[in-house]
Amino acid sequence: MVRIVIVEDQILMRDLLEGHISKQGDMEVVGVSDDASKAPQLCAKLKPDLILIDIVTKSGTSGLQFAKQIRDEMPDIKVIVMTSYPEITFIEEAMKIKAHSYLHKSSGVEHLVYVIRSTMKGAGVYPSPADISPFAQVFSEKELTIINHVCQGMARTEIAQNLGISESMVKQYITSILDKSGFDSISKFAIYAVSQGLIVPKTPIHKSSAVQRDN
Repeated sequence: MVRIVIVEDQILMRDLLEGHISKQGDMEVVGVSDDASKAPQLCAKLKPDLILIDIVTKSGTSGLQFAKQIRDEMPDIKVIVMTSYPEITFIEEAMKIKAHSYLHKSSGVEHLVYVIRSTMKGAGVYPSPADISPFAQVFSEKELTIINHVCQGMARTEIAQNLGISESMVKQYITSILDKSGFDSISKFAIYAVSQGLIVPKTPIHKSSAVQRDN
């Protein structure tokens, strides 16, 4: 029996995940939380085989940050990060922290079960970037980085200092981004990208067989 912890702040989604998993004869949900910051403590207490952890949870906490902590401190626990956002850079970040698999919430029940079973067998499941975000086929990696910095509210000078490039180079990238997107202002484009979930501004990574609930 695969013992699973779910970290998801949307009650309906959490209940749906729990319900689908509980219907499987070889899986059981042993704990749930709505806050990624509580995931390491919950895993240390319950010692599950696998955790499904949302990348963006309540209070702006980063699921990736705490997924990394679990990977570092409890390497025997399989970690699947999940999201409903089409944010392309999440895939890269999930790979960097060595999450075992990556799941998009819109992928359906059959895929959910497939990813869990595959991960438990030692196979990592990741989508191709093009399957997640239309940005993948439009903007270069450097342009995506610039877009993300703009969405964090950084000025050109700050972006240049952060990336170690000249301000004129930042301006060139922004011009290219506007040419490709059709927007006449980078701030308008940033508002659009965030509102559509195409870019999620990053925060620093500075009962019977009873289900444990911390909320």
